[in-house]
Amino acid sequence: MSATPDRLPKTTVSRLLEKKQQRQPITVVTAYDHPTARLADEAGIDAVLVGDSLAMVVLGHPNTLSVTMDEMLHHARAVSRGAKRPLLIGDMPFMSYQATTGEAIRNAGRFLAEGGMDAVKLEGGRRQADTVRAIVDAGIPVQGHIGLLPQSEKAMGGLRVQGRTASAARALLDDALALEDAGCFSIVIEGVPARLATEITSRLQIPTIGIGAGHETDGQVLVLHDILGLYERSPRFAKRYADLGLAIGEALRAYREDVEARRFPGPEHTYAMPDEEWQSFAAELDRPRPRRFGSRRS
Repeated sequence: MSATPDRLPKTTVSRLLEKKQQRQPITVVTAYDHPTARLADEAGIDAVLVGDSLAMVVLGHPNTLSVTMDEMLHHARAVSRGAKRPLLIGDMPFMSYQATTGEAIRNAGRFLAEGGMDAVKLEGGRRQADTVRAIVDAGIPVQGHIGLLPQSEKAMGGLRVQGRTASAARALLDDALALEDAGCFSIVIEGVPARLATEITSRLQIPTIGIGAGHETDGQVLVLHDILGLYERSPRFAKRYADLGLAIGEALRAYREDVEARRFPGPEHTYAMPDEEWQSFAAELDRPRPRRFGSRRS
């Protein structure tokens, strides 16, 4: 009999490698606050990513570029208080690791020391290999990210599928191999043809986590809001497992209507006061109150 989620041990980077070796699929979801992190934990999810996608799905920005380190750490702390068993990964935001290696190490360290994370994720292939190596050498586990890179959408000309030509596919494979050599414990592969993701996965010793990359990667990651159907539209690669956006809207409208019709709160939602205490209170109201003299000058 397999262990229930609440009895499973803490997931570690070495456990993800074991799952790859045993051909056991790895489950990853994003979470941005305490209640959703707790639910992911209770569901037995292997890893929780505090993604920079919170800029869009939580903070309402048009892309991921504007979210700051302080904002990411704020949400990371909330997630770390809600999820104890999954591996917790903090997504390094735009310009938190690109400027200098020293700054990259400091910001990665903040995710562990201040945010309660177990690891960090950063975008980019070969050009980030030296940065990855430096962070890993500092004792911080790093997850890589290749393919469609949301932080590079300006340079890529938008959020487009990557690796559709032979040369682009070869470049992505080289990126993956460089990140593995630099010490990444796993790599997210986003927005690439399924057959390419399968080939990259077969050539790596470390796990691959797909998003819009087919089902042959070692694991999958999805944004929680897409899973729950909290937005009207979801990306093509996402599967909606619930339609909570519709349910929440209906609940809020029902609440408004009940308040307007004075159906809420009902007797079951209110607190009682003993009759004798009320009568004593009412008697006090009937008594004349002593006149108070203030400190105003006459």
